[in-house]
Amino acid sequence: MTDRSDAECIAAVLKGDTASFEPLVVKYQPRIFATARRYARRESEVEDIVQEVWTKTFTRLSTFRGDAPFEHWLMRLAVRICYDFLRSHQRNRESTFTEISPEESDWLEHYAANPDDTDEHADAAKQLVDKVLERLSPASRLVITLLEIEEKSVKEIAAITGWSVALVKVRAFRARHEMKKQLARITSEKYL
Repeated sequence: MTDRSDAECIAAVLKGDTASFEPLVVKYQPRIFATARRYARRESEVEDIVQEVWTKTFTRLSTFRGDAPFEHWLMRLAVRICYDFLRSHQRNRESTFTEISPEESDWLEHYAANPDDTDEHADAAKQLVDKVLERLSPASRLVITLLEIEEKSVKEIAAITGWSVALVKVRAFRARHEMKKQLARITSEKYL
């Protein structure tokens, strides 16, 4: 059963063989988990997102037209579910920049003194970026994650989100501006 193509598995599921859905889950589960982890920090939230992705995939499988690979359709659905998660949980998120670790604080000081030499504390920088991302609006976080972290093109982001290319560009500009404001806020709070 694992040697069957995605199209064969989908056709079998649509004919009522629900067991044929399992090879799709096994094949794409790692990618779905990796995507969900970019949008949620708590493992329980990641698991909820993944569960919702698979539930919606199963219920909407009949809408898959086969114009593009199944993986593209699945990942587009996953990103939209992650975006919905961000929007619904944004109001519940509270994090303060006083929770910056000593390593992140050292990295900020090092960066402020010498912006060209920041490779030394890459882990602290990543943690700081994660904290800044958590503070962004859902649309900004989605655009930055897709554009900068997943390195998708503007056209790919438009296809994934359903937004126009122009809207993706506008949201990317605003997201970068929002990130700069958050970083300035962290820096000013640190040195007060």
